[in-house]
Amino acid sequence: MALSLGVDTGGTYTDAVLVRDEQEVIATAKSLTTRHDLAEGIGAAVSAVLTEAAIDPAEITLASLSTTLATNALVEGQGGRVALILIGFRESDLERHGLNEALAGDPAILLSGGHNHSGDMKEPLDEAALAEWLTAHGREVSGYAVAAQFATRNPAHEQRAAEMVQDLTGRPVSCSHHLSSKLNGPKRAMTAVLNARLIGMIERLIRQAETRLGELGITAPLMVVRGDGALISADFARERPIETILSGPAASIVGARWMTGAQDALVSDIGGTTTDVAVLRNGRPSIDPDGARVGPYRTMVEAVAMRTSGLGGDSEAHFISEGLKGGVTLGPKRVLPVSLIATEAPEIVHKALDEQLRAAAPGEHDGRFVRAVPGVPRDGVEGREAALLDRIDDAVHPLATVLRNRIEIKALRRLVERGIVQVAGVTPSDASHVLGSLASWDKDAAQKALTLFGRRRTGAGNMLAQDPMGMARIIIDQLTQQTVLALLETAFAEEEEGFDIPSSQLARHVLTQRALGGHRGLVRLDAGLNLPVIGLGASASTYYPAVGERLSCQMELPKHAGVANAIGAVVGRVTIRRSGEVSAPAEGRFRVHLASGPEDFADAQEALGYLEDHLTEMSQREAQQAGAEGIRVSVIKDIRTAEAEGREIFVQATLTVEASGRPRIAAE
Repeated sequence: MALSLGVDTGGTYTDAVLVRDEQEVIATAKSLTTRHDLAEGIGAAVSAVLTEAAIDPAEITLASLSTTLATNALVEGQGGRVALILIGFRESDLERHGLNEALAGDPAILLSGGHNHSGDMKEPLDEAALAEWLTAHGREVSGYAVAAQFATRNPAHEQRAAEMVQDLTGRPVSCSHHLSSKLNGPKRAMTAVLNARLIGMIERLIRQAETRLGELGITAPLMVVRGDGALISADFARERPIETILSGPAASIVGARWMTGAQDALVSDIGGTTTDVAVLRNGRPSIDPDGARVGPYRTMVEAVAMRTSGLGGDSEAHFISEGLKGGVTLGPKRVLPVSLIATEAPEIVHKALDEQLRAAAPGEHDGRFVRAVPGVPRDGVEGREAALLDRIDDAVHPLATVLRNRIEIKALRRLVERGIVQVAGVTPSDASHVLGSLASWDKDAAQKALTLFGRRRTGAGNMLAQDPMGMARIIIDQLTQQTVLALLETAFAEEEEGFDIPSSQLARHVLTQRALGGHRGLVRLDAGLNLPVIGLGASASTYYPAVGERLSCQMELPKHAGVANAIGAVVGRVTIRRSGEVSAPAEGRFRVHLASGPEDFADAQEALGYLEDHLTEMSQREAQQAGAEGIRVSVIKDIRTAEAEGREIFVQATLTVEASGRPRIAAE
């Protein structure tokens, strides 16, 4: 008998499951994710699942981890401070693909150097300027991203810059050519920046998970789910944490397929922070050809084609004052539900809510609280942020009592983005407590907070809601509407024939929305989804029946929908894909582009054979390092030719080698 342990560390909950022989779920458990020390939440969930199954931890032969922490960090703008070294690019390239936005004020340097499309050096690398800059600023950041022009054709300048960073600063370095073999320098630079930003976070998660599992007596090798649903070893994930973005959502799709046997469906997974939607075709999720998109960022990471939006059970509710009726919108940021923070500091929270309810007029920060996250390092906090953090200290406070002016709102936002401080406010989870569909935390606090939220005045001068029940229904209806839009956007984007209008506009178009309501006038309008939806997440059974009704589609809610990510973490395979190119820089010369530099051949077939052998050896080796056994290899060739003077001319070829196998299990 083989016992596999799956753990998923999400923004709100940490889930654990035990699966016997990849056939049967024998135990499941949940605990709150403890951001200050992830080991606590992991340990609580794993201990609970071991107790429920009544097994000896030594019997577990495989442990695997999926996580939404990297995804959530990028959506919420969190992560370490990094620096970008751009080689051979122009100032204008910083604007492409949102590089400046992703840097968010972090330092960057433009250096001469780089190569051309054939892999020949364009200019020498300006090592003197780099050395001077690193000496002056080298230790101000937690890591470095390096991207050189045409580094996938010749990585020499990226490799040299990385050596200098290591020698002069000792900080970790993310080279763009390690993360993607495709062209598009600014996009590779974006991927390297995000990878550098996530290194510390994912390293802490893996280290804490390994330590806690060891303390519980689990000695099985630890695997991590990659963004395409494949498994990799913990050490592999440490080197390339960017590959774990969409790890949790990818695991959920693998879990959905395993639980339902579905061939064609939309999979929608709602968590505390995000909703992730993907399409299942012929039993397999498709890989995004343009790279994973998370929030505003498009990366070059191979991942499941998925739309991630900042919508979850803990999404912050925002009041919309425009218009006569007013309204609510949700996300994209996550906050602690008031009903949850009230369980941690009941006297402080209820006293503040009662005082706010007695006030004659609603306040800007009613129903909102703030606390510092225990155990999070506060290095580098200065000026206004430091003063605000000192005021917050280690207690829970009503937000209005710690903010002394509007300028400090920006300081608070920066502390939240760095993960040092958490804000609590009204969320769909609070609304669900008021409506009685959730009973995990403090319902009375949720009712008071929603009463305060509903006192806000609309454009017509009326209260948004007369009572907490009415306010709760407004919030849940908005969650339903935003989920419907997320599913429609995905469906429209997947339509084979396509449309001339962007999928986001089609989903929101007045005709689409009227058709969903079954408009009957002189014109009859109907619309809905033509595939079933598999609803996943702990709150799917609460929120998704209304979504299925609105979209006139079958809504499947599997028995273990709440732990689909953890299930997917242990039923996947280890898969490594490596790609390479052969170009023709001159007639009769065929150039293979390798990490060690370009190599030329006089014959196209010889060049292709050499590249295939190299990629096969590399992917097999990396698959073994990633924890695979029983490895099988497949090769996909894309060879482009052109007709010239009655003969076929080789132009370029791309080879992709995939090595796949089952994860190695612990020896008995």
